[in-house]
Amino acid sequence: MLTKVRYSTLDMVRWTMVEILLLLGYAGVITGLYVLAGLHFLRLPWAPVAVIGTAVAFIVGFQSNAAYGRIWEARKIWGGIVNASRAWAMRVKDCVTSEYANEAIPEDELEHHRQALVHRHLAWLTALRHAMRQSRPWENFDEASSNRRWSRDLHIPEREENLDELLGSLLGEAELERVCASTNRPAALVFEQSRHLRELKEQGLVWEFSFLEMQGSLETLLELQGKSERIKNFPYPRQYATIGYYFVRLFIFFIPFAALPEFASIAASLEVEWPGLGKHFVWTAVPFSALMSWIFHVMERIGRAGENPFQGSGNDVPISTMARGIEIDLREMMGDPKDQIPGQIPSPLNVQM
Repeated sequence: MLTKVRYSTLDMVRWTMVEILLLLGYAGVITGLYVLAGLHFLRLPWAPVAVIGTAVAFIVGFQSNAAYGRIWEARKIWGGIVNASRAWAMRVKDCVTSEYANEAIPEDELEHHRQALVHRHLAWLTALRHAMRQSRPWENFDEASSNRRWSRDLHIPEREENLDELLGSLLGEAELERVCASTNRPAALVFEQSRHLRELKEQGLVWEFSFLEMQGSLETLLELQGKSERIKNFPYPRQYATIGYYFVRLFIFFIPFAALPEFASIAASLEVEWPGLGKHFVWTAVPFSALMSWIFHVMERIGRAGENPFQGSGNDVPISTMARGIEIDLREMMGDPKDQIPGQIPSPLNVQM
């Protein structure tokens, strides 16, 4: 839903501010026990910890690549929806005619059918994006307080809109009742499109070959819907996600213990020539340990946030913005008045939704 237009380092720091403070505090406590309390046994050799870090980096890199693959596939699917939607409007506009009808049909009646087919497609888009925003048990983005703050600031449309009201503005009363009675509303709307097309073909308002082409468009839309639902309903394998999550935290736990003896050794060598600096240099292990821990934490958290590209994070596919762009294009193609064409959805915090 959301693709960052401009993502700065400051945004990343704000996103992980709580974790930064915790990492600094943890490294400070270990360093304080080592320096002030004289607990010099709180040390580990750097070599084995570095080996662990290498293994963790591979795991986190695999997770990030897999998460990016899911995001990119979802983006291609919705890019296909954009193209298929424009093709649908083009065919509706040019294929619904009275050329092969048994009797002349007024243009306003033809226009009524065209508008119904396009509005039903907009209803399909609306129902599909709302279905993609429904939460799943494995979607844990909102568990972190910083993520909840981002979600509140972004004003995700699907969390503030009423789907039934939106569908009611695009569908007739009887049709709305049939669609709302279905478990899969987007699929029900495609079936309604097919039924309407069959009726138009029987009346001679759609040529048989045009009917086949338009049915092909509906099949394409169903295929794209199914691909989108596959990503939504099949999570990133939890064994990989769990391994990455716990291994990163295990590595973060060891970092201060491995950094301390290294910085203590440097401090001892500095104390010969610069006693004042050498005496306190060991405390630089605190920001260094926190920085290393933060890098691995951010890598793992970005991968975790990208596992589910429709859940509403700042790294998601901007399906709300894309759906609104499709609506604007289709309404302009159908010649709707300017005052009836909605504007694009705002991008708070430079994030497309």
